[in-house]
Amino acid sequence: MSYSIDALTSDCYKGTTCLINKFNIKDEKILKDLETTITFGKITEYSLNPLFNTFDVSHYKAIHRYLFGDIYEWAGEYRNVDMSKKGTSFAKVDSIDDLMDNCFKRLNDNKCFQGFNFDEFIDGIVDFYCVTNMIHPFREGNGRTQRVFLTQLINLNNYSIDFSEIDTDDLMLATIQAANGVNAFLKDIFKNAIKINLSIN
Repeated sequence: MSYSIDALTSDCYKGTTCLINKFNIKDEKILKDLETTITFGKITEYSLNPLFNTFDVSHYKAIHRYLFGDIYEWAGEYRNVDMSKKGTSFAKVDSIDDLMDNCFKRLNDNKCFQGFNFDEFIDGIVDFYCVTNMIHPFREGNGRTQRVFLTQLINLNNYSIDFSEIDTDDLMLATIQAANGVNAFLKDIFKNAIKINLSIN
């Protein structure tokens, strides 16, 4: 929850940066720990039984709602405040709708990368990762939503990935570099993490 925001909004308890939640927890650490526990269970459940398969904006938002709906009323809805993190400014609120629509239109125009050779596939995954990261459509939980969606997208193409095997510091550094236009490290991470020729049941 280490985002910088332009102003406190109705998403937070008055005088704090702690997000309003269904448990009425006003301590950020306690909320973060609870959020981690709940979403870990949800991610595990989803990995065993993916509930959505349209690979469009509705699918992406539904994953966020599934992961965070027990915690936040606004789960599955786009954020209403401008944000930045570690020096990276994300998309302005009034541009999120159009940017997300364009991102998913391109994904579906490319048939979710089906039929791409491996290098083309990696390029597509990296591009999608970078674009959705820079949009950062949700107030919280962007990375987890992104990883669940990408795992399902990768499985659709008969590849697999285990994000728990990726060094989080490396991924963060690569993401920051990509946000500044240098994505070689990020490509290497995905090339090493995505397993080819694996049959997904």
